[in-house]
Amino acid sequence: MNSLVKKYRYWEWRTIIVLSVGYALFYFVRKNLGMAIPAMEAELGISKTQLGIFLTLHSLIYGFSRFVNGLLVDRFSKKKIMSLGLLLTCIVNLVICFSPKLNGMLNLLDAEGKATLGLVYLIGSLWVLNGYLQGMGVPPCVSLLAHWIKPKELATKQSIWNVSHTIGAGVVVAMCGFLLDHFGYSAWYLCFLVPALIALVGVPLLWLGLKDDPSEVGLPPVEKMTDSPEAKSDEVNPLENIDGAKYKRIINKMVFANPYIWIIALSNFCIYVIRLTILDWGASFLTEEKGMDIAQAGGLLATTEIIGGTLGMLLAGWLSDKLFKSKAHRTCFFCIVFATLAFFLFWKSSSVVLSFIFLVVSAFFIYGPQALYGVCASQQATKHAAGTGNGIVGIFGYASSVVSGVLFGAMADTGGWDSVFKVAILFGIAGALVIGAMWNAPSDGYEKLNRIIQEDK
Repeated sequence: MNSLVKKYRYWEWRTIIVLSVGYALFYFVRKNLGMAIPAMEAELGISKTQLGIFLTLHSLIYGFSRFVNGLLVDRFSKKKIMSLGLLLTCIVNLVICFSPKLNGMLNLLDAEGKATLGLVYLIGSLWVLNGYLQGMGVPPCVSLLAHWIKPKELATKQSIWNVSHTIGAGVVVAMCGFLLDHFGYSAWYLCFLVPALIALVGVPLLWLGLKDDPSEVGLPPVEKMTDSPEAKSDEVNPLENIDGAKYKRIINKMVFANPYIWIIALSNFCIYVIRLTILDWGASFLTEEKGMDIAQAGGLLATTEIIGGTLGMLLAGWLSDKLFKSKAHRTCFFCIVFATLAFFLFWKSSSVVLSFIFLVVSAFFIYGPQALYGVCASQQATKHAAGTGNGIVGIFGYASSVVSGVLFGAMADTGGWDSVFKVAILFGIAGALVIGAMWNAPSDGYEKLNRIIQEDK
């Protein structure tokens, strides 16, 4: 048994590390646009409203893609879907980088070198396509983690993987900030070229480093590696042993007819309004509202992601398993309350130092729910429907870009940033109230799933 446990631990941590590196590289070719926005606005004359439309459509398609790919990874190869997604999203970023070079064929620039509607539509369409390809990243991760990590350890260890969000976003905004500061706004295309070339390294890493299921390396289902109640139930049967009719029943009961999934999804919508506002518009309001230069803005955003976000995720996961007995939704409630308060204080701060502190604190608490809502969905849906459950939660999270993208872009163009902050704070309050309604929910849905399986016998 000792050798079996040792082998299991090796593959568990190998999976966590490979997924963390791979998904961080997804962020390299996704959160680069936010840093490029001020330069594209200045050099190409594209307005915040137009860029906001890009961000909204990208996020809507991303949410839809997470749902579609969530269904797919629950039935097909997870590593193949993730590897292909990273390869294609890198290619799209490279095409965006070189898109102005097509001016001779497509009339993309006017006489002053500004973007015509043709270039706006081309970059916008490519960014929307990028949104779908990015949706091939999270579903394989959450499904693989649910297959490789014991249910009672999922919050802590999935939070470790979630650090990839903050590291990826933090490194890419710092990188792009440096590139723009060193080469000038005319080099906006480097924000797409350099991250894409780096991210391509992750494709063979994912393909060679992952296994879809413990059975591929001669290990039993992860629940059988513990003495927990789940290990003694029929639930531990591998997914491939569940026939089509039973699978559909499980998906319906554990996801679509599960009120907890919808509560998680709705609260996720609210907190994502604040998160996407910082990620997508941070460089803009830090330079315009707070008077920072682009290098300072990039450094601050990188700090909020890498330090604030990373510590917030790790602490939230640990607290959920140790203090709240794996009831991650309770941790999320407190996180949203404090994230909203810190975001309010950031808005009202008048100095660079206070702005820095409150934005980092806000990210610290925002990334608690960012890490844990996926855990909540996996726990409530169980490993057999983790991809689909996270797909629903993802759709709601990125549907929030209707607010944070095009609406906030238009509001910033017409009324300034104060109106944006007011609306974002209201959504934070609503998110706390919604997840608070789930306070007495069980830590996971395995008992419910066992009843469903018993009813089918």
